[in-house]
Amino acid sequence: MEIVKIPHPVLFQKAKPVEKIDKKILELVEEMKKTLLAAENPKGVGLAAPQVGKPLRIFLTKPWPKSTIGVFINPELKDQSEELTSGVPERDNKQSFSSNKLEGCLSIPKIWGVVKRHERVTLKYQTPDGKTHVKKFSGFMATIIQHEMDHLDGRLFSSRTVEQKGKFYQIEKNKKGEEELIEIELA
Repeated sequence: MEIVKIPHPVLFQKAKPVEKIDKKILELVEEMKKTLLAAENPKGVGLAAPQVGKPLRIFLTKPWPKSTIGVFINPELKDQSEELTSGVPERDNKQSFSSNKLEGCLSIPKIWGVVKRHERVTLKYQTPDGKTHVKKFSGFMATIIQHEMDHLDGRLFSSRTVEQKGKFYQIEKNKKGEEELIEIELA
């Protein structure tokens, strides 16, 4: 499957609930898994159905390279913490600013921004077997969930960056051919 990019209209519409987890939905989930695993530069950590052109309330997560892919169908945020964080709070602060504090999106290639998200969330969702779960998530996983929930509601991280008066960055190669972050202004 191809990941749709801005300004595709599906990215800005509210996704519809999955009425029945049938063979068609399970095939979509499998195709989304392949698409998420194939995403490079950046490596995908989450993928919502609208990002593959399907306005359905489904998203996947894969926060770390060795993580299994989580599948969330008809997710609903039930609670969230007051505390906010940005980026990947679990990562060592000695790592670069870009890998620690910036959020990106497979549908907005090569643009990164600072977004504050709730440190913890409680999510109600279904798994492909049709079972309903209510679970608490924190840290990076909570950030991914909120990013993907925004996709299901027709919002992109960039709108949160603007609302929060955050900064945007893009990766450019310097004279030595090394990648570095450059602050940019979006018109």
